Amino acid sequence: MPPTEERSISVVPVIDLKHGLAVRAIGGQRDSYAPIKTPLSATADPVDVARGLLGSIPAETLYVADLDAIEGRGSDRNSVRRLRAALAGTELWVDAGFAQEAQVRQFLEEGIGKPVLGSESQTSADLVQAFKNDAVLSLDFRGDTFVGPAALLDDPSSWPRSVIVMTLARVGTSAGPDVEKLKRIRSRAPHARVYAAGGLRGPEDLPALVQIGVSGVLVATALHDGRLRREHLLR
Repeated sequence: MPPTEERSISVVPVIDLKHGLAVRAIGGQRDSYAPIKTPLSATADPVDVARGLLGSIPAETLYVADLDAIEGRGSDRNSVRRLRAALAGTELWVDAGFAQEAQVRQFLEEGIGKPVLGSESQTSADLVQAFKNDAVLSLDFRGDTFVGPAALLDDPSSWPRSVIVMTLARVGTSAGPDVEKLKRIRSRAPHARVYAAGGLRGPEDLPALVQIGVSGVLVATALHDGRLRREHLLR
């Protein structure tokens, strides 16, 4: 008999930034996000929280959401730069509401990390196609509704190697990942590494994600609440 294929899944901790602080994201309702209180950090300073997250679980990548930039209220690039300086050896995936080619080029030239192109910030598929080899794509959903240009969702050939499936309403909740949506996206893009985002409850959700071929999962709340810990991955 051929050997059984072994599959694994990577965990990508998430930090959300707002007004210079790390905040707790719940249900995609960004107006209500407040500075985070977590046993992983004594403060809501982004560097303190990021170190707490990376100390709680083995991870090579940290996802950073600059909510000020995503919502068009300026940006918190200073906090992102501080994270880059403090976290040597950790790759940063940064969603800063990139919507223009010049923004992405400037970010890449600075060498802070890998830009995340959120579909909610796009008006067409052009930016994703232009930076297909240099960026991560986030396909953003509110419920079953895709947030972004239909042309971007309809053409998997334009997607980069890494694709996040972001179910915004499940962020910070215990609803569980949207396995059916992930399964559909995964089947349409066998070339891509698909990452689940939103709703992970704990280690009990990982086998189903591995089963459908998801490469990784973005996590915040389950780490802060201690429901997903280092020993769960080591098993």
